[in-house]
Amino acid sequence: MTITQIAEDSQKQAIARTILEALPDWFGIPEAREEYIRESAGKLFFCAYDEETPIGFLYLKETGKDTAEIAVMGVRKERHRQGLGKKLFGSAKEAARKAGYSFLQVKTVQMGHYADYDSTNLFYLSLGFREFEVFPTLWDPQNPCQIYVMAL
Repeated sequence: MTITQIAEDSQKQAIARTILEALPDWFGIPEAREEYIRESAGKLFFCAYDEETPIGFLYLKETGKDTAEIAVMGVRKERHRQGLGKKLFGSAKEAARKAGYSFLQVKTVQMGHYADYDSTNLFYLSLGFREFEVFPTLWDPQNPCQIYVMAL
C-alpha cells in the first residue's frame, strides 16, 4: 500500500467517484456525492493505492487563512481497520503543516446518532482531534454536525 499526492484534477475526480460510489452507507445522497467529486479539483488530494488500484482518498480544503478541513475521506469498506485512513491522514497533516496551516478541522455526524458515524467519531478522536462545537441543525436535525479541531 502506498500513499500518493495527486495533482491532476481529472484524476482526483475519477478516484473520488470510484471510492465514494463504493460507499453508499456514507455517501448515498447523489447530489452530495457529486459535490464532493466536483470540489476535489484544486485541493490537496491524497490517494491510497494497493498496487495500482485506488482503495482510499482524502482531500483538504481551506476554510480560513490558518485552517484546512478534511473535506472528505473515503476508504473502501473491505479495507477499513487496516491503517489506511491513519496513513492518508498522516500525509495530509504533513502537507497542511508545510502549506502553513495552523489548524485542521473535520465535520461529521455527532456521536450517538448512528453506529457507522460513531466509528468515524472514534477514528477522528484517535488521530488527536478534539471536540470543538456541535451545530444541531447545520445539516438537519437528524444529523447534528460535530466539528473536531487539531492544532498543527
